[in-house]
Amino acid sequence: MALVSQFLGQLSLGHGALREPRYPTVFPARDFDAERDASWIDTAIKTKGVDEHVIIDILTRRTYRQRREIAFEYEKKEKKDLVTALKAALSGSLENVILGLMKTTTEFDASELRASMKGLGTDEESLIEMVCSRSNEELVEIKRVYKEMFKKELEKDVAGDTSGDFAKLLLALVQARREEPGNVVDYEKIDNDARALYEAGVKRKGTDVITWINIFSERSVPHLRKEVKGDLEKSFLTLVESFENKQLYFASRLNEAMKGKSVKEKVLTRILVSRCEVDLMKIRSEFKRHFSKSLYQTISEQTKGDYQRALLNLCGGDD
Repeated sequence: MALVSQFLGQLSLGHGALREPRYPTVFPARDFDAERDASWIDTAIKTKGVDEHVIIDILTRRTYRQRREIAFEYEKKEKKDLVTALKAALSGSLENVILGLMKTTTEFDASELRASMKGLGTDEESLIEMVCSRSNEELVEIKRVYKEMFKKELEKDVAGDTSGDFAKLLLALVQARREEPGNVVDYEKIDNDARALYEAGVKRKGTDVITWINIFSERSVPHLRKEVKGDLEKSFLTLVESFENKQLYFASRLNEAMKGKSVKEKVLTRILVSRCEVDLMKIRSEFKRHFSKSLYQTISEQTKGDYQRALLNLCGGDD
């Protein structure tokens, strides 16, 4: 009992506003002119060989709202959709970054969730990262947008693509039942939950996984601050890491994605695209603090070409 209670006690019990403060690296461009940007992008697309640098430097240095204004002006002038034109002009990793930026953060998350479950096999790591690191508010929006985009229920797709206790945990999280932080810390409930986790896992032979799922999926983050294996274990660990320091969790994911000889471009793209208008500045800070090298420098060393240029622009500078 003391072990679990001590573990929970080490997690932050801070409480505050429901909406987390933002630490973006992409800001609204000054002297913004959507019509001018649309014209430059049109010229870049029509240039023989495509001028990727112009496309990158415009779209990675504008907010989503500004990109939509550019798309509107482009369609008005060219009578065709900008996303379709970009898809035809670009390819590979750069295409994934630029097309990702043309979606809202929620649309991008929904698309990434769909991609993690589409076709043969499931990308469990991507599924865990997105479901376990998003807030109630974000998950509610993702579910709504997912249904709009794919005419399917996210819960049904998760249930159909996963199994066992792993599926139960993901479904419990997707249902977005987590309590919101309050102004009062209920220490009695914390003690009871610590005892329940102990009784369900440490004390008994074989973990009562349902108890762990109920507590981890329903209690508020401040309230929460293993004898389970595989994807379920990764999910619980991701939840705990996100509760304690979400930006450090993403920094660690980025570090892992760029270790070794082959870069996990999918992870790199997803985090930079999805967090550049949310909290990438703070992720950058955690990366430098824990890995003794800036995120900017690491991206410079581990990527190349137009893909590198796009990521470095989203990173927003060196530390």
